[in-house]
Amino acid sequence: MVGNKQVVLNNYVQGWPKEGDFRLQCTETEIESIPNGSEAVLLKNLYLACDPYMRHRMCDNHISQPGTIFKSSFTPGSVLVGYGVSRVIQSTHPDFKEGDHVWGLTGWEEYTMIPNPEKLFKITYTGVPLSYYLGVLGVPGIAAHVGFFNLCSPKEGETVYVSTASGGVGQLVGQFAKMMGCYVVGSTSTKEKVDLAKDKFGFSDAFNYKEEHDLNAALTRYFPEGIDIYFDNVGGRMLDEVLLHMKAHGRVAACGMISQYNLEEPEGIRNLFSMIPRRVEIKGYIETDFHHIYPQYHELAIKYLKEGSLDYVEDVAEGLENAASAYVGIFHGRNVGKQIIRVASE
Repeated sequence: MVGNKQVVLNNYVQGWPKEGDFRLQCTETEIESIPNGSEAVLLKNLYLACDPYMRHRMCDNHISQPGTIFKSSFTPGSVLVGYGVSRVIQSTHPDFKEGDHVWGLTGWEEYTMIPNPEKLFKITYTGVPLSYYLGVLGVPGIAAHVGFFNLCSPKEGETVYVSTASGGVGQLVGQFAKMMGCYVVGSTSTKEKVDLAKDKFGFSDAFNYKEEHDLNAALTRYFPEGIDIYFDNVGGRMLDEVLLHMKAHGRVAACGMISQYNLEEPEGIRNLFSMIPRRVEIKGYIETDFHHIYPQYHELAIKYLKEGSLDYVEDVAEGLENAASAYVGIFHGRNVGKQIIRVASE
């Protein structure tokens, strides 16, 4: 018998998530042997990712979308599920053995049994912190690379705007844009994050959108000739304003819309007509559609990390005791870099 700390959803979330929507429970769990004839793994979870998309599953009316990461709603009283990095402590699956490190969907708890581990990714390169597999070497990395290169088809010299520029995805998009020889500006929510975008991630410029009382004027100032590519992590009013600044044949990658996740009535977009004469393309996507390119992306990202041409910043919360606070904080901009939770030592 071992204690298994778990983060549980108390009830469906309405509006902005609060720490009281979650609870930490500790159960005495008997770690049983995996049943004969099954191919499963027992994991000890090391790191968990605070991903905004999880908010969708905290509503009582969220419907499963086949083939995506957006599964049906969590059930109140159940353990949260999200992306994590884990160590295999028992396995009957031929592809995994005791001691292997993996990343993929797991429970927000100390130990998780995965009956069908085929969708877990085995970690073979350990020359970086294992937590990077929840960021630059995981879903945010794939999302940034696919959204920027596959959807937006950037060209040298183009103008690029990135919202949530210091987040897990945005910080990578800005660096990819600079590698392509683009002029890239990011927006974020504090002076610290503005400085991070410019000084560490190499953005051409950045601004604090909370200090801009006239967003239209700010975009005109930073993009006097318009925007070729907008990498959207925000949606809502930001997207609406950007549409008026897109150049002809501009491209918008709709990666996330965090400004809308907690609203009972999502904000409408009024400037869609501007897409027509400017022939602007907006495309949404999810990274699970591109798992087939993960090996190539993984090899490329490791190369960049080794040579020092790619940086990555994390915000680490210690222990499941701080999981609720960390998750709630991402919707208020309290994190600097990708927010993760350290559950146990490597």
